[in-house]
Amino acid sequence: MKKTFTLFLSGIFIFCFSQKVELKSVTDSSQVFKGEISGIPITLHLNYTGIIDCNQYQHFVEGWYYYDKYQKKIPLTGVYDEGDLLLYYFGKKQQQQAKAFKEKITSPRWVEKTDSIAQKFRPAESFTFKRSVSGHDIQGIFTLGNQPQQAKLYTKNSMIYRYNNYLLLPNNKKINTFDIINRAGGNSLVSTASDSSGNRVLLYFEQVSNFNYCGMCGASDGEKGYRVLYFTKDWNYKNYEQFLTESCRESIYNTISSSSKDAKTLKFSVKKTSSSPGYSFTVDVRNAAITKSK
Repeated sequence: MKKTFTLFLSGIFIFCFSQKVELKSVTDSSQVFKGEISGIPITLHLNYTGIIDCNQYQHFVEGWYYYDKYQKKIPLTGVYDEGDLLLYYFGKKQQQQAKAFKEKITSPRWVEKTDSIAQKFRPAESFTFKRSVSGHDIQGIFTLGNQPQQAKLYTKNSMIYRYNNYLLLPNNKKINTFDIINRAGGNSLVSTASDSSGNRVLLYFEQVSNFNYCGMCGASDGEKGYRVLYFTKDWNYKNYEQFLTESCRESIYNTISSSSKDAKTLKFSVKKTSSSPGYSFTVDVRNAAITKSK
């Protein structure tokens, strides 16, 4: 059942402006990576060019790379697959072969066969980068003709399409909820507060339940609720708490809500689900705080 709680948010954003905290949403559709081939520095530029089927974590990319010493751009086409990058240069017929290559990949089943499909078009050069599983630089293989060489990207994250929510904080500090909470974005700034324990930032969020729209909860109205981010007195990030008002993943629906006349106190009663008992929580907008009760 689709419900939103944005009606409670009108009129309360004024609390944000005196706190010197801002939230800026920036959706990236391209990325520039620095890396190397056999120790030789390279630059790789990739653009998101469209979802393959229904999983946002599987999409086509186009771009180029060059050796930093020469800066001659070599075109690439390929696939971003759940963190893996498979990129190809088809030589003088790059545009024609790239188009035919992409027409063969129409579903997750064919994404699994990306490299075997690409090899039928005889790429002159190719990159295969495997997602980082240990938090280190992304390792890969560069193939020129039939000669494989070690390759590396100086990043832990190969995502091209990114929902960035930048929190601009006092003391010239900045954090991205993409890095500390999740990759789904959808946050909006409600209020901030400070006391002897440090600083707090209250966010409201609405985001999709699953980037794979064909998977479980992919067609849902999304995850909705509030988050409190905790900081030290000098605005070093500590941790956050999350309180859901609606969730396909957690089977939370039909939450009962109310607010004070001035909309500075919001109350929510979350019904019992098959996996968790019911509970209530109160959002204190003025103090950027949330308290939970049974």
